[in-house]
Amino acid sequence: MVKSVPLFMPMVYEMRKSEKVSIIGLGREGMALARFLAQRGATVTVSDLKTREELAERIEGLSESLIRFKLGGHPQSLLDADVIYVSPGVPQDIPLLVEARKRGIPISSETRLFFSLCPALIIGVTGSSGKTTTVTLVGQILERAGRETWVGGNIGSPLIESVEEIGPEAMVVTELSSFQLENLDRSPYIASILNIRPNHLDRHKSMEAYRAAKLNILRHQGKKDYAILNRDDPATHALLPECQGRTLLFSRLEEVEGGAFIREGRIMVRWAGREEAVCERSDIRLLGDHNLENVLAACAISGAAGAPTEAMAGVCTTFAGVEHRLELVRKVAGVSYYNDSIATSPERAIAALRSFDQPIVLLAGGRGKGLPSEELARLIVQKVRYLILFGEEAPAIEEAVRKAGKRAGMAKTPTIKDVGDLEEAVKLAAQVGQPGDVVLLSPACTSFDLYGDFAERGKHFKDLVRKLRENG
Repeated sequence: MVKSVPLFMPMVYEMRKSEKVSIIGLGREGMALARFLAQRGATVTVSDLKTREELAERIEGLSESLIRFKLGGHPQSLLDADVIYVSPGVPQDIPLLVEARKRGIPISSETRLFFSLCPALIIGVTGSSGKTTTVTLVGQILERAGRETWVGGNIGSPLIESVEEIGPEAMVVTELSSFQLENLDRSPYIASILNIRPNHLDRHKSMEAYRAAKLNILRHQGKKDYAILNRDDPATHALLPECQGRTLLFSRLEEVEGGAFIREGRIMVRWAGREEAVCERSDIRLLGDHNLENVLAACAISGAAGAPTEAMAGVCTTFAGVEHRLELVRKVAGVSYYNDSIATSPERAIAALRSFDQPIVLLAGGRGKGLPSEELARLIVQKVRYLILFGEEAPAIEEAVRKAGKRAGMAKTPTIKDVGDLEEAVKLAAQVGQPGDVVLLSPACTSFDLYGDFAERGKHFKDLVRKLRENG
């Protein structure tokens, strides 16, 4: 990979040397931003609701000679700043930020700063599900096509750490969550919304607010930019009138005038008045219709970025998936164990269940988001042989499934057992699993009652599965 340092960058940073900066939230973005700004002369104060003891490991990676810490709360002294940067996990309506707006203090983010400094063309992907898989596919396709490619945003390392290495000839592929989009005042050159379904309503409070955050990825585009939308998702397709530039669609259900679709079992791309076949649908290794949509989206996005179909085919027929997303961990005694810890909402768990025709032993539970679960409960009654529950939301899931079973007839209700935690869930799954079954961790809930994040939960599941003996 050829890397270059834009000559104008030092001038930008020189302008920031005398700034006072407050950073709210010491997650991975907050840490990266604190290092980045402190190293360039800004006076940086970092605040987090967690205590110094709780954040000891993270603080070790930051120089206390360059960075001040206000931990265990967000004191009013943070308002003594030229700019306040907010990490994605921090709600925009906390009292400190409400007061900052009253005083006219600019509020920004790592994502917003990166967009303002990046000299390369940016591809942005958002959606309620499928972002990571699609972004990973696009990144690999562009790399296969010979482009200098950087992938980041809501996955991987924060891109601000690499901004000085990114040359103007590069392509940057970013996964953007609704939280990262909230205060973004620029849009990517290529922007894609994969789908919009109920999610994060505990934070956004309403579907209207959630939709508005997602729409920010398109809001600032110009006529030469690309918007790429899901033809099959009504909420996403309805955004066509909002698009300012060129539009492409992707669909697994019908042909589209420009974008990606399926014809006679082949993935097709169509733009600029011509069509090309990418590969056979049957050659795609990813499971499920939702992943087929991700492949189609990746082809439309990378096509808009100039990638040839040969590069698309090379990636789409070999890519086996991203960790914690319908990831086959191991086959034990004829039972296949899949890790889908990323399924932190009912909608994601529904997509996972629809990916299998085999009998399913489902492991579900965690901390709920207050999202509707009726459709998931109906599907569990239809497809799951044994339901193993754990975590805070276990009683609510059990109640929803039993209600769905009564409506469908009690004979169709799966066996249900609440075991408390994931370790006990895996033990029971090994006992009740039969040859030909799929044991599926697809929790439909966040991990925050028992784990730091979905990745920690998924890694624990994989460790437990790897320790299983062949005889169960």
